[in-house]
Amino acid sequence: MDQGGIKKEIGELASSLFSGKGFELVEIDVRNSGSGVSFSLLADRPQGGISLDECGMLNRLLKPALEEKGFLAGQYTLEVSSPGLDRPLKQKEDFRRCLGRQAVFFLNCPVSERIEWKGLISKVDEQSVFIDAGDSLLEIPLVKINKAKLVF
Repeated sequence: MDQGGIKKEIGELASSLFSGKGFELVEIDVRNSGSGVSFSLLADRPQGGISLDECGMLNRLLKPALEEKGFLAGQYTLEVSSPGLDRPLKQKEDFRRCLGRQAVFFLNCPVSERIEWKGLISKVDEQSVFIDAGDSLLEIPLVKINKAKLVF
């Protein structure tokens, strides 16, 4: 199975296990390294905030499920950690949780002739994030957002 397929399957499994405990999968990274495979997962509560002990609990919950599915053959590292304060914003739920807060957006194609915008998240609908960029109100389609994060 290719790395994209593995990432998708692990993501679905982790999302299911994490949500059963009141957490969500924020991001997953699967990398081949010289000593095996590295699985790094970021987890958080939907409203934000996860402790080190909770990350350890999710790691212990996930490991046997991954072993059962055959993902943890050979040498590997498995890490579940917090996304921290600069958690990446990716899905509409992430942006909704951050309404009224300042964020920076890195786009995969220009909106109003720019690929980087900073502004206050004022509204989120099914396809777009609306920001107050100081001198203008912008609609940024979710599909054009490559990366976004809160500004502190």
